[in-house]
Amino acid sequence: MADGPEKAGLNACQKVLIHHAIGLPSNPGNIPPETVLLLKPSWLLASEAAWNSMEGSYNSLGRPTFHRKDRFWLAPDHIVDPRVNERPREKGIIEKCERIAKEMDLGDNYNPPNTTIMHTDFYRKRCQPGMLIIGADSHTGSAGSLGALAIGMGISDVMMQIVTGETFLKMPEVICIRFVGRPTLGLGGKDVILGVLGQLKRNTVAAERLVEFVGEGLQYLSSDARFAICNMVTEFGGIGAMVVPDAVTADFIARRPDKKHKSDGAYFRPDSNATYAGVYEIDLSKLEHYVALYPSPDNVVPVSQAELPILQGCFIGACTTTEEDLILGGLVLREALKMGMKPNAKGLRRVTPGSIGIIERLKKFGLIEVYEDAGFVVGAPGCSYCVGMGIDKAGNGEVWLSSQNRNYRDRMGPGSIANIASAATVAASSFTMTLQNPQPLLDKIDFAEYDTMREHTLSASSLPQPTYSEPVPATREDVETEAETVSAAPSTSSEQAASLPDLITGRVQRFGDNIDTDSIAPTEICIQPTPEKLARGAFLHTKPTFYDLTQAGATILVAQNAFGTGSSREQAPNALLAAGIKAVIAKSYAFIYGRNQANKGLLGIRLQNDRFYELAQEGVEMSIDIRNRKISCGGEEFDFQLDPIEEKLLAAGGLLRIYNLYGTKLFRKLQEAAIAMNGAKKSQPEMVEEKKDSKLDW
Repeated sequence: MADGPEKAGLNACQKVLIHHAIGLPSNPGNIPPETVLLLKPSWLLASEAAWNSMEGSYNSLGRPTFHRKDRFWLAPDHIVDPRVNERPREKGIIEKCERIAKEMDLGDNYNPPNTTIMHTDFYRKRCQPGMLIIGADSHTGSAGSLGALAIGMGISDVMMQIVTGETFLKMPEVICIRFVGRPTLGLGGKDVILGVLGQLKRNTVAAERLVEFVGEGLQYLSSDARFAICNMVTEFGGIGAMVVPDAVTADFIARRPDKKHKSDGAYFRPDSNATYAGVYEIDLSKLEHYVALYPSPDNVVPVSQAELPILQGCFIGACTTTEEDLILGGLVLREALKMGMKPNAKGLRRVTPGSIGIIERLKKFGLIEVYEDAGFVVGAPGCSYCVGMGIDKAGNGEVWLSSQNRNYRDRMGPGSIANIASAATVAASSFTMTLQNPQPLLDKIDFAEYDTMREHTLSASSLPQPTYSEPVPATREDVETEAETVSAAPSTSSEQAASLPDLITGRVQRFGDNIDTDSIAPTEICIQPTPEKLARGAFLHTKPTFYDLTQAGATILVAQNAFGTGSSREQAPNALLAAGIKAVIAKSYAFIYGRNQANKGLLGIRLQNDRFYELAQEGVEMSIDIRNRKISCGGEEFDFQLDPIEEKLLAAGGLLRIYNLYGTKLFRKLQEAAIAMNGAKKSQPEMVEEKKDSKLDW
């Protein structure tokens, strides 16, 4: 038999997915895109805001035990703050977290309030290469910095994974960002990812894809810099992130004191003939200090060319701002103070380090005192101004410069105007409360001292290289015996108890591209919301007439690309349902929102036809014939399809009702349903050679 064409190789993201897949052949080769994989996550992460929303669902399930109590990480950070933790709302949420920590004996996987931002210490203390990390937060991708594959999902999704130990994922396409060149001293991970966003734009090449970072330029990027880059892959539009691990990764892991959290890793790298949906080269030597101007993280301009009005606030913090960023920001402030600069300009200055451990290191270096001398109030670890969900909120009309990761409308508080930059840029700008290029101050810093403080060597080539592995999928038998198995819940309803209607009619409410979940479900309706609060809160700041229009019959929402981008908040589809929306039609959905929408039982239709969007204007009458898969609008008909898993979820009434049918086997049943509805003849996917448009030579 003649040899065929060379078989395409696997990229690193594919290897991690295969390694955590259940029931694949031992050497599956390339798996076609859209193949539904049954997966076993390594770790599941949640904040107190997520657990607060999860607990109601958890109670409705009968508070079953966790599949892996030792692999659940819980860190109160979004709402909590020592100034308000005794108030009834905050106290009640903390008590929920403490109750589940005690009930499940989470030990030091439970972080008391304001000891760490959810992502910070997980990355520093738990994450290892080759792991599959799933978190109930859109910035979970941060953990991809250490050679794990890290993906954010919604709270119902993660709640079910906590109970079952499994999830599903359609094999996504993967793009490759290849770093070349050497960055200027003082240029950190925030400026790198802003440079990527400026060049490639959000929700374009990364949309609904995994993002893999490779290239010789990585040797100049510390693990903290890689964290900042992966943290904002969600702003890029990606499903999840992974930096191909190397000697820098191995050195970071080796410095951990706890052996059990540095011995479970597996180092994966792409095959020499790995294929991608696209390969994009970023020359680090050509990047500058950037600012992302309100209201979009890809509205990126070099600081040297940007202008901002007088600032009312400067904020250094949020999960994206790492230990090395805080050190460098402090060194910038120190140099400025040496020059006689003083924080005389009016305005608020706040810094919130990501963990107690980081605060202790900043104290050791004398940098906490530097921040205070420069006019900064030092806050306890938490999300603070970045999410605007707790006590820290920017005021209406206030212009801020922040080292956070998201600058959508109202993100820091209703009516606030946020602009994103590195900690060094924010520090340099804080004295005059005007945007300043940090480079003149950076030029004065002793970078040998900086490298000692951040425990990073630029001589990556001198570090020992890790040993790379190949993926080994788990068998179903392995999974059954790995940990305590929760018995399936008794079926309390039939599959026919809830079903899709045959016909939906209504008028259109029209939206455009990149509608974010902060807009759909504003922060103030996200904590302990009532149905009435959710209903009236949808689009409260961006379309105040939304609720009244829905009540008057405008019950079909039509958007365009990347509807639901941004935060993982499940309150977005909940708010639409509560307001009376019957269906959402868009060209594409952000990954987490799309899953949340189906999980909550809200019909979502993907439709690419440009003619439909010409006709489907505000107020137009429309009907959706679900049985025959046709939309009637403006006297014309348009065909559509439904995803098999989404259809199964919608027909059952959402993910929680599926649990009532199948218990802990629910994700297996969804996988089987997808295979059956796609006409497959067997329970495992057919492994065929994958054809892609780009190849990486390793």
